Amino acid sequence: MKPVSKARELEHRLERLTSELHLLQRISRMMVREIPLPDAIRGILTGVSELLSADSCLLYLMDENELVLCAASHSSRGVGTVRLKMSEGLTGWVARERRLLSISREAYRDPRFKAFSDLPEDTYEAFLSAPVVARNRLVGVLNVQHRQAHAHSGEEMELLTTIGEQIGCLLLLSQVEPNSVPRIHHAELVLGGSASRTE
Repeated sequence: MKPVSKARELEHRLERLTSELHLLQRISRMMVREIPLPDAIRGILTGVSELLSADSCLLYLMDENELVLCAASHSSRGVGTVRLKMSEGLTGWVARERRLLSISREAYRDPRFKAFSDLPEDTYEAFLSAPVVARNRLVGVLNVQHRQAHAHSGEEMELLTTIGEQIGCLLLLSQVEPNSVPRIHHAELVLGGSASRTE
């Protein structure tokens, strides 16, 4: 490899890593600030979609024993209405298995695929999906899709897995009343005291 092209490759890689770090920092800040949860989720999905040059980023969350499409990066079509069982589709497989799934082309031909008439993403080629987990419990699934074939890198897979974990933590934190934070005995929580004791 020529020195110039190697330098360009390293420069491109550094830019990519910097962009990933900025996205993870933005998500971290959403966790510690009082931002309405729907706004935070939309911001995360938009950031993921932009970073991965994706055509769609969808978040499904558990509701009883079903997955409900709760947010999308590019369109509100199907949000709140598309529901699937854990046994249905690629998303259901990811939820059921709690495993990352990467399909670089013709995702709609996969035997696990299920079509939804409300979702244009059903015609997209590439599919990358990670479980959303909180305290080792499945709470949803995060999907990234490309219209054209796209080979997912190991970095992209690791990033989506990490963001799925961050969304899980954000969902848990959103249930904590901000005014209760000063009353929690943080030192006792870490040192082994009661996790539920408050003043």
